[in-house]
Amino acid sequence: DVQLQASGGGLVQTGGSLRLSCVVSGLSFDVIAIGWFRQVPGREREAVSCLSIYDGSTYFAEDVKGRFTISSDNAMNTVYLQMNGLKPEDTATYYCASIFGYCSPYPLAYEYNNWGQGTLVTVSS
Repeated sequence: DVQLQASGGGLVQTGGSLRLSCVVSGLSFDVIAIGWFRQVPGREREAVSCLSIYDGSTYFAEDVKGRFTISSDNAMNTVYLQMNGLKPEDTATYYCASIFGYCSPYPLAYEYNNWGQGTLVTVSS
């Protein structure tokens, strides 16, 4: 079975940091890309970042560039989203998802095959 396990969310103050983890099982890790998406109630799920495991290419949404980084530990089949300089508008449930191949120039949720369960990030002002 394919499983993505997201974790690392929590409550932080403005300017704080969190590191989200996405552990992948049941897939060949080196032929996929992992995207991080976020969603708030009443709004569509939006792409935050993506990492193509094969070549390391990345995508970042404009409003997180310079604050978020994405990396992987291939031995552990894990992708990390390091979030620094958090703002209240970053508050959302964050999901990781997999797609075969590479990150697209603008990742769309419907393109992704498998999803983790979501982890809640709350940034207080």
